[in-house]
Amino acid sequence: MPRQHTPPTAPPNHLAIEGLEQALSVCSSPLPALLFFKAVEQAPVAISITDLEARILYVNPAFTQVTGYEAADVVGQRQAILSDASTPRELYTALWQTLSEGKTWCGTLINRRFDGSRYLADLNIAPVVGAAGQITHYLGIQRDVTQMHQLAQQVANQKALIESVVDAEPVVIALLDEQGQVVLNNQAYRKLAEELAGEEPARIFLDNLSQVGVDLHHARASGAGFVDYELSYQGSRWFSCSGTWFKERDSSADHFFAPRRVEYLLLVAKEITTLRRQQEEMRMNALRALTAEEELVQSLRETLAAAIYQLQGPLNIIQAAVNMLKRRSGNHASTDPLLPVLKEALDSGHQALETLRASMPEEPEEAVTPVNLNALLRDVLGLSTHRLLANGIVVDWQPAAVLPPVLGREKSLRGMLKQLIDNALDAMQGSGIKTRELHILTRAEEDTVHIRVRDTGPGIPEHLRLRVFEPFFSTKGHSGRAGMGLPLVQEIVSQHAGMVEIDPTCTPGCCVHLRFPIAAKSALRSVDDEVA
Repeated sequence: MPRQHTPPTAPPNHLAIEGLEQALSVCSSPLPALLFFKAVEQAPVAISITDLEARILYVNPAFTQVTGYEAADVVGQRQAILSDASTPRELYTALWQTLSEGKTWCGTLINRRFDGSRYLADLNIAPVVGAAGQITHYLGIQRDVTQMHQLAQQVANQKALIESVVDAEPVVIALLDEQGQVVLNNQAYRKLAEELAGEEPARIFLDNLSQVGVDLHHARASGAGFVDYELSYQGSRWFSCSGTWFKERDSSADHFFAPRRVEYLLLVAKEITTLRRQQEEMRMNALRALTAEEELVQSLRETLAAAIYQLQGPLNIIQAAVNMLKRRSGNHASTDPLLPVLKEALDSGHQALETLRASMPEEPEEAVTPVNLNALLRDVLGLSTHRLLANGIVVDWQPAAVLPPVLGREKSLRGMLKQLIDNALDAMQGSGIKTRELHILTRAEEDTVHIRVRDTGPGIPEHLRLRVFEPFFSTKGHSGRAGMGLPLVQEIVSQHAGMVEIDPTCTPGCCVHLRFPIAAKSALRSVDDEVA
């Protein structure tokens, strides 16, 4: 329903001009008052002039456009004719307090139009001070900012909705500016930052991406970004990281007439630590099964080789006896009754040897590839975890941060390292060993990769340091130890053009040094060459 208004006490045009002249009479200006009047009349913002009691003396045409009130409807009425009860009373109290102090009040009110509809008025009210320094009138300027407020609120609501959705996502999300600074992030990102003791997750991700070979500059220039790169944080947590760059128009005043695009990186990371641990556990279980099978085959191969080695001695003696009988008997050798028996035993022995050799499991062919010895040592330590814990052995594992790969056969090298670690663990199983420590170090030295394995066992006596590399020689039960472990280590190291030595200065315990040439494929010898 339209509001009821008190009729004006004088013709509207007369009151409007009179009120404006009263307000302008206090101004000293060389410009004529009529020019001021025309400027105010044609101003695109709603202007009103009131007396000290807030009675309206003048309104311009823009006032009518904003409020719906004609000048005749409001001149002589109090400014409160526009007020709406939904505006808090405290706001009006603050308004009058400011004006009474001679200051300009700025704010937003809910006003009511002539047709009863509400609108938001962005209002500026300034006291008009006369020549005597006293406030004579109030000048009000207002704009209808309802649509602007609605648009701003819609943007804010959409922003809040998007932030709620992003915050609810379990993945880490961060928005980085052109300087690499995080300008927006979600709850998962902030939680991760707390867990990383204040480190910036985005910086960690970007540094790791560079280390794994992602060309960020090319990805940025091409606009393709990067997708699902798996990164590790201190080897204990894993993330799958993706990123894409996008541009938006710079909203600063400097680029209003010269548009500029600002580039941002949207970084998304999903923690896959649990998945990687499950995968690693499955891989280690498969590796344990494979290693157990390989050790069983190797044990069978060693057993057969030992049997062949043991049988070869008696056969050599029989052959020598046959030859001796032939020389002694001369032409009558065929009449010696012992000779046929020895020949039959010799033939049976050779047949047995051939049977054993035919039963020897063949070693499968293995391709030569670049091998990271740090990764193989980590696998071997993982396979030996239960044994290490059961025997209370402390492992000091110092891998090189960057270790060049060597060209070799992965399975053979892993088996060689396991033989070496097993020998060290065997040495520390005695009841008299108080300190049980296994020290492993890797490093790159010029054109070689160096591995040092040291235990705190009883060590190897000086006179046995060369013999421990002989096949089937064992010092178990004495002060040293070896068996087939170290001979196999030496064999595989030799196949890879490497060197193995026992440090004579290492006390207590035993310290073995392994050195492999970096990318020495041309120097690698095959198992067949070694056998030949």
